[in-house]
Amino acid sequence: MDRKILSVLQSDSSQSVAEMAEKVGLSHTPFWRRLKRLEKDGVIRERVSILDPQKLGLDITVFANIKLRQHDEETLEAFEREVAAFPEVVECYSMSGETDYVVRALVASIEEYERLLKRRLLHLPGVVAINSHFALKCIKLTTRLPL
Repeated sequence: MDRKILSVLQSDSSQSVAEMAEKVGLSHTPFWRRLKRLEKDGVIRERVSILDPQKLGLDITVFANIKLRQHDEETLEAFEREVAAFPEVVECYSMSGETDYVVRALVASIEEYERLLKRRLLHLPGVVAINSHFALKCIKLTTRLPL
């Protein structure tokens, strides 16, 4: 039942509790209790609206592979803290392999990314190299988890 609730919630969280409860075959109160438990347990982290970046002028998606000079705890924590504060960075992953981090950034133009790169990314703690890749076309982008 929880998976049904999560599936309905992932498809459209703007629905009322009554609408979602009906879709999963529960009455309002049991559905609401399960929903609140899923939130309390952290299964549901937050409910948000998904915006269209292109309609907001954020036409360029950049993936930046970042290598650090050293890998001590202080440098890693400082890097992660600082990169998390950049609004252009919408995802950042610590990686195995040759790259230490992969960042996905959304910007309005190549020039805007160049400014982000020169003024901010290259100045992050421990950065020794950044290899940037520009997405040509988005084939699939979803927030829905495979339940």
